[in-house]
Amino acid sequence: MTEPTLGGLGEHGLIAALRGRFPVTPVVLLGPGDDAAVVAAPDGRVVASTDLLVEGRHFRRDWSSAVEVGRKAAAQNLADIVAMGARPTALLVGLGAPADLPVAWALDLADGLAAECAVVGATVVGGDVVAADRVTVAVTALGDLEGRTPVTRSGAQPGDVVALAGRLGWSAAGLAVLGRGFRSPRVLADAHRVPEPPYAAGTAAALAGATAMIDVSDGLVQDAGHLAAASGVVLSLRTTALEIGAPVAEAAAAFNVDPLGWVLTGGEDHALLATFPSVAAVPDGFAIVGEVLAGEPAVLVDGSAYSGTGGFDHYRG
Repeated sequence: MTEPTLGGLGEHGLIAALRGRFPVTPVVLLGPGDDAAVVAAPDGRVVASTDLLVEGRHFRRDWSSAVEVGRKAAAQNLADIVAMGARPTALLVGLGAPADLPVAWALDLADGLAAECAVVGATVVGGDVVAADRVTVAVTALGDLEGRTPVTRSGAQPGDVVALAGRLGWSAAGLAVLGRGFRSPRVLADAHRVPEPPYAAGTAAALAGATAMIDVSDGLVQDAGHLAAASGVVLSLRTTALEIGAPVAEAAAAFNVDPLGWVLTGGEDHALLATFPSVAAVPDGFAIVGEVLAGEPAVLVDGSAYSGTGGFDHYRG
């Protein structure tokens, strides 16, 4: 029996099938099915972020299931919301896909989006579908500040401490594993397929008085540089304070590379890098990895400028 495809189901049939995949949460005043959704914003302000996943660039269907792609698409956007110290509330999702894509793949993608949203109490409230040459997933995330001041990249001050929540180097190690045709260590391959952002740490940082924060999506050195530039300071990082997970270290040894390179420059783990006014202000879940110094914006690694590419650039690779 031929597997149903998007071309056979049609645009409106696909939308109807997808719509039932997403629960209605308390903030959803009007969900999918109208020209636009209505989402409550109790704070009076809405935090918004958007991102894209393109097949062959951000994921491969022979490496990742549709559920995993959905979870990854949601996670990287939800991480941006919590990096502002906000609570994620809703996602809008655009799906571009070939007509011969199996309907089951699109439904599994929706299940992955819903599963990741459920981790933070958010949901998908609408979106769009369109025919495309390759699968593309566009996600816009919304969040609520719950009365707090947003934690931006621009508030770090000399004398602050730099702290990190979440893991680094795992996705990069997983990419290396998959790129060499392996599927194990499974824990690393899974880390690349589905990141695990430290969602709760964003609120914890905001409540603790974090002066600046950023989602580490493109590499620690590169994203630390964005924070340093926005704040007009120097971020000095200590590699002895950076944790190298045992699976990461083992994979690096097998591939004869330095695992610290993955930790410093690997992307898509979505850890949170934040600055705090004192050691005492750093909340549980964060590890101190450096300090903020006065000077022209820069990132120092063990006292020196990092030599090499600091992370991923979509137009430079």
